[in-house]
Amino acid sequence: MTMRRTPWWQYMIAALAGCLLGVGVAKLSDSLQFDMLGAPVAVSVVMLVMGLVVLALAIQVHTYARTDPKKRTRRLDPERAVNTLILSKALGLAAAFLLGWYGVQLVVALPHGEAPYYASAIRECAIAAAVSLIDMIIGIISEWFCQLPPDEGPENPKIKEHQRQQRQLARGGVAKRS
Repeated sequence: MTMRRTPWWQYMIAALAGCLLGVGVAKLSDSLQFDMLGAPVAVSVVMLVMGLVVLALAIQVHTYARTDPKKRTRRLDPERAVNTLILSKALGLAAAFLLGWYGVQLVVALPHGEAPYYASAIRECAIAAAVSLIDMIIGIISEWFCQLPPDEGPENPKIKEHQRQQRQLARGGVAKRS
């Protein structure tokens, strides 16, 4: 199974979707006098802790993948590695969406900053947007950490070199010995 890195444009689409939904909710909340601006600081703390947990898991996968197989002291469950990759992708995309959501709320609240409610909402949205940006970066880095080197399958550079040498020998050429 081959997993591909999340392309940059998917993060942009997620952020744009968050912006569009944020604008729609902001307009709706203005017309209905129903406030949905801001996020409690506890939400930002939970988001940051979740990002750090995903980063810690990705570092474990990265350390295992980069360690020489002869020097490994324990085995990493492949399912855990795949789940860490999935968490990394989900964290990056969800954080991009939330960055758009809180960013738009911040922009909508800025003109009303002199009112105490909006001043509080601006502070909360700024914190939540910053944490969302941090989580998006953590998701992208964690996804990169979860890249595994090719095994002894057909994608391994050693196997490709061996196949090239075999073709060269079959044509009557001289191949170097490894």
